[in-house]
Amino acid sequence: MPASLSPILDIADLRALEAQHAGLSLMERAGLAAAEVARQMAGERGGQIVVLAGPGNNGGDAFVVARWLMNWFHDVRVVFPGDAQRLPQDAAAAWQAFVAAGGVTTTAAIGPSPDPALIVDGLFGVGLNRPIDSVYAALVDWANGTGAPILSLDMPTGLDAGTGTAQSAAIRATATATFIALKPGLLTADGPDHCGAISVHSLGLELSPAPRGHRLDWPTLAAELPVVLARRSRNVNKGTFGTLGILGGTEGMGGALILAGRAAMRTGAGKVWLGFLMADAPKIDAQMPELMLRHAGQVLDAKPDALVVGPGLGTSDAARSLLQRALALPIPIALDADALNLIARDPALLAATKSRGAPTLATPHPGEAARVLGLDIETVQRDRMHAARELALRLSANVVLKGVGSVLAHPDDTWDINASGGPALATAGSGDVLSGLLGALLAQGLDAKTALRYAVCLHGATADALVAQHIGP
Repeated sequence: MPASLSPILDIADLRALEAQHAGLSLMERAGLAAAEVARQMAGERGGQIVVLAGPGNNGGDAFVVARWLMNWFHDVRVVFPGDAQRLPQDAAAAWQAFVAAGGVTTTAAIGPSPDPALIVDGLFGVGLNRPIDSVYAALVDWANGTGAPILSLDMPTGLDAGTGTAQSAAIRATATATFIALKPGLLTADGPDHCGAISVHSLGLELSPAPRGHRLDWPTLAAELPVVLARRSRNVNKGTFGTLGILGGTEGMGGALILAGRAAMRTGAGKVWLGFLMADAPKIDAQMPELMLRHAGQVLDAKPDALVVGPGLGTSDAARSLLQRALALPIPIALDADALNLIARDPALLAATKSRGAPTLATPHPGEAARVLGLDIETVQRDRMHAARELALRLSANVVLKGVGSVLAHPDDTWDINASGGPALATAGSGDVLSGLLGALLAQGLDAKTALRYAVCLHGATADALVAQHIGP
């Protein structure tokens, strides 16, 4: 794994790290770092900077930011509807330092400045796990309605740091200055729509033990390609890059199998066999005649190096029998679409999946994830991190829960959140392309975790590149 991937801390690990460094002036460090960002955002616009301070430690960060901005001769107005006598210890000290520097606060709930140059959101940060009351909700609505740039401190108010679920009253920030490390809620679910540009400020802390989560970005992964993908050796042949079998394509859904096969071929697999379940399978793909089209059983008999099962598979008895045979093979297998739907409703298939000795990968969208977990889609989406990790345990598999900020969960309790891709991928067939891409990497010998990381991130980066060329949604 590239060492330069950005770490992500879940909330339990973040709290443990903060406890280790309780004696340090973390609030002062955080406030100064965020004040530097605020100063850059305010730039030469002039006008007033409105700082919204909440009743907890996020409010303490806001007081430090306000004090520094005052020190740099900005016109600062601090809105603090809370009670200074009830602030936590560190936040109370920050408030006292702000007052000692000549700062004053107002409790005005609406319209503290008619046309602010910048709004600093220090209302609620990582610790918020309940609906905010009407006074603070009114400030959120006011801030979102001004049209002014908004800088959120650590997390946008109203956004759950652990899940990325936004409350009805939630700041839509232009930028977020987050402290120590990234949090899951910045990167998945509603997070990308609320955080704006994210900057990470370590506050001088080293993350120990090593974090379990990482943010996947394509420039970092592309800079450290696995040897087989770098293609530096010249003494190779198609056998060097493996044979992939892809099973699916029942009546009316053959296109899913062809999309997966084309993606696999273009991702470097040496040979790709498409195994159709339909009786009257096509004999050739005219656009990519190098694909080998067969009946599904023939692909299993031919013993490929890796398998993808699911694109256009259907849920018939024949599909179930095919999946059962595939699960018994001692080769890496990626499960997608109807393969997961079959497993969700068949305890014997679930047991066969979990007991496999060879690597297993799964690429569910939220609906498929919900069926495997026995939940509804809304529950899955409310906590995508938990759902992905639970799927990895239930299937003994490396899993990607697809969607904005796709969550990857691995059986060793490490996890990733992907930062590439966007709404252009929300279209029929994109999941089939991902499964083919993933299968090609498995056929080329990448281990399950590495293959899933590269497949998911490259899939998103490809969409980003096309959209940048005005090809897309």
